[in-house]
Amino acid sequence: MAAKLLAYSDTGSPVHRLNGVTKLAVFLLIAVTGMVIYDTRCLLVMLAISLYVFFLSKVPFKQYSFVLYLIIVFSVLNQLAIFLFAPDQGTVIYGTRHELLPIAGRYSVTAEQLFYQFNVLLKYAVVVPPALLFLLTTDPSEFAASLNRIGVPYKIAYAVSLTMRYIPDVQQEYVNISTAAQARGIDLSRKEKLGRRLKNMISVLLPLVLATLERIEKVSAALELRGFGRGRKRTWYKGRSLTRKDWIVLACAVLLSAAAFAITFGKGSRFYNPFV
Repeated sequence: MAAKLLAYSDTGSPVHRLNGVTKLAVFLLIAVTGMVIYDTRCLLVMLAISLYVFFLSKVPFKQYSFVLYLIIVFSVLNQLAIFLFAPDQGTVIYGTRHELLPIAGRYSVTAEQLFYQFNVLLKYAVVVPPALLFLLTTDPSEFAASLNRIGVPYKIAYAVSLTMRYIPDVQQEYVNISTAAQARGIDLSRKEKLGRRLKNMISVLLPLVLATLERIEKVSAALELRGFGRGRKRTWYKGRSLTRKDWIVLACAVLLSAAAFAITFGKGSRFYNPFV
């Protein structure tokens, strides 16, 4: 596997040098703000900032390409579902109706519906970059130490660290098992029919689940043999305190979130209405 998906790799960017807790806090702030507000102006500004920071991280595209494709497919399906089950949601929200293209029955393309669904798509686009940044630019060991430093119990912090570490490990295990299966004549390529291909993939997933459970059992046994969890505190091999840059980034994120809420709810509604 040339590049592991959603695996940490240090490119030396300014984003990588930030504390993991800072990146988690910024992600949560942007996620909550992006999900609550429907002000297109605020969402566009947040998206521009998120994309700029993502560009600064210098993360290779192949490390998140597959996940990005899945998100795009999900977004398209979500847009279709919104139109199928609530074709008039935009007109209900904005209180006007500007019909652009009648289709059949209650289905018609309106400017209000297009604007509403554009905002929904924009909300996903705002949240995805900081989520990917958190996963791709955070060292699991350093993040666990930082969580423990701010008061999170070290057992929980270590569990989070192990979860982040297992993402690339499970991927590598899948590659090893699928390679062995293909060597035995099990075809997983696109040349095989879809039904047969799915059946072959299931035959690969079962050993993957068993291998993952075995790995978990080994880690649990190793932790128990080392007396993990007996003491109230523990030391960390890696640890990083919040620096001046971390505090500046946190302050900027809080100010951005507060400004977005103030602009959105300043007129008593979380929907920006360009039709009135």
